[in-house]
Amino acid sequence: MPYSYDDDNIFAKILRGEIPNDTVLETEHSLAFRDIRPQAPEHVLIIPKGKYVSFDHFAQEATAEEITDFTRAVGEVCRKLGVAPGAAGGGYRLISNAGRDGVQEVPHLHVHVLGGRVLGPMLAHPA
Repeated sequence: MPYSYDDDNIFAKILRGEIPNDTVLETEHSLAFRDIRPQAPEHVLIIPKGKYVSFDHFAQEATAEEITDFTRAVGEVCRKLGVAPGAAGGGYRLISNAGRDGVQEVPHLHVHVLGGRVLGPMLAHPA
C-alpha cells in the first residue's frame, strides 16, 4: 500500500506557519522545535519539510540532500541542547514512532530527541 500524506496534520500546519512553534533549528529541509508536552527536561521534535509519513517512507523516497540535512539536523540539535555524549553531554534518546503498532500520533515523520535526565528503560512493558 502506498503512503498517503495528510496535508492537514499538525506538523504540515506548523510548516505552513499556521501554528506557531518554539523553533530550535531550521535548515533548508528540516525543522526542529520544542515539544508542547515535554517528557524530559529537553524534548525536541525534528521533522523533514517534505511530505513523508514515516522513517521508512523517508528512507525510500527522500533525496540524498534531504536525508543528509535531516541527519545533520538531529546531530546539531543534540549539540545545541547539550546532550551529545561526544560534547560532554549526558546522552539522549531518539524516538520515531511509525504506524498503528508504533503508536504514531501524527502522520508526518518526526523524531523526538529527549535528554537532560536518566530516561529509564526503553519500554516499560516487555513483550
